[in-house]
Amino acid sequence: MKKQSQWKSSTGFILASAGSAIGLGAMWKFPYMAGIYGGGAFLLMFLLFTIIVGLPLLIMEFAVGKMGQTYTTKIYEKLTQKKWLNIIGWNGNLAVFILFGFYSVIGGWIIIYILKVLGQLIGLSSGNLSSIEFEAIITNPWLTIMGQGIFILLTMVIVMMGVEKGLEKASKIMMPLLFIFLIVIVVRSLSLEGAQSGLRYILQPRIEDLSVKGTLFALGQSFFTLSLGTTGMITYASYASKEMTIKTSALSIVIMNIVVSVLAGLAIFPATEAFGFKPADGPGLLFKVLPQVFDQMAAGSLFYFIFLILFLFAALTSSISLLELNVSNFTKNNNEHRARVALIASVLVFIISVPATLSFGSLNDVRIFGLTIFDAMDFLVSNILMPLGALGTTLVVGQLLDKDALKESFGRDRFKLFSPWYYLVKLVLPLVIILVFIMQLI
Repeated sequence: MKKQSQWKSSTGFILASAGSAIGLGAMWKFPYMAGIYGGGAFLLMFLLFTIIVGLPLLIMEFAVGKMGQTYTTKIYEKLTQKKWLNIIGWNGNLAVFILFGFYSVIGGWIIIYILKVLGQLIGLSSGNLSSIEFEAIITNPWLTIMGQGIFILLTMVIVMMGVEKGLEKASKIMMPLLFIFLIVIVVRSLSLEGAQSGLRYILQPRIEDLSVKGTLFALGQSFFTLSLGTTGMITYASYASKEMTIKTSALSIVIMNIVVSVLAGLAIFPATEAFGFKPADGPGLLFKVLPQVFDQMAAGSLFYFIFLILFLFAALTSSISLLELNVSNFTKNNNEHRARVALIASVLVFIISVPATLSFGSLNDVRIFGLTIFDAMDFLVSNILMPLGALGTTLVVGQLLDKDALKESFGRDRFKLFSPWYYLVKLVLPLVIILVFIMQLI
């Protein structure tokens, strides 16, 4: 067995982990949910839940990865000497396999839009942004399958290159560019006449619109926006050195995730409000509403192109972590097989994802418990597999792992935070996760 892969630097680890967490959900789901459920009120609840739920769970997953230093379908047995607990790792493996499948559908749409907008920018095609018909694209089987294939191929190539040359290097490039592009769009959006209305819409607390449902959605958003429950963060932490400070790394990732979520809202809503549009669902906001918004801006095609590149980076940094978890488990730390396993896994993901992309067209009438194939895959991962994975890890850490070993992994405890964190994981968070689980099922 070959030596375990490692991050070259803590910065690479933090950026890669942040990239895994900052996906399409943070980029367009948060602004949409905040717009519907009380603006600043939703934001405050999201911040509260992210600090008291998301951050402790992220520290927990980092602690498991740092202590285990191996792939996730073996790490639970290594830490507890109970082989049957490896089912938690296999649950995460299945979750990210399916998640990558339907995630690549949206990634494919982004690539198709990038190519179409690029064609307009360089004069290969005519028309404005509004002439790009979303429904015509997602119901075109060959076009969507092509876009999906390109997205999976990009992910596969980066993962094939390994932890240091692939994941770390890609994250060091894409994450700073993501922030730069997002700030450019925010500045442009806030400079529009009437943007103040959109700013108030996303930031001003509207308690009357929050509701119990909105509060639960804020809890769920704080939980899932950090990629918790798939064991992906455990995998990334297993590549870190023993000297890594998990608290600092986790806090940095949480802060970046919050900042991107808020910036995404500032990028979208001042522009939509300035031109008289209202919140729409996630895909509709990105692919149907925003083209009309950018159409009315000076150099709108250029700014929309930048916006799409931004979304592609967010999608890729997340999809890389999804594929990496499968590769890590099946190579068993033997990097001689990395390229072959990444290829096989990518082909299998492509095969299972084709029905998901066709569920918007020729397979639209196929229903699983009343859901399309795409929605059923989403429901299975987000509502069942991820909460079960997070609950399993929480119970292992809180009930089975040695407290002193956890304290050592926790690192220097200058502010005496270990005990509150430990008892939060042991006694409170399992109940919170069960609440999220029930909420998702309902």
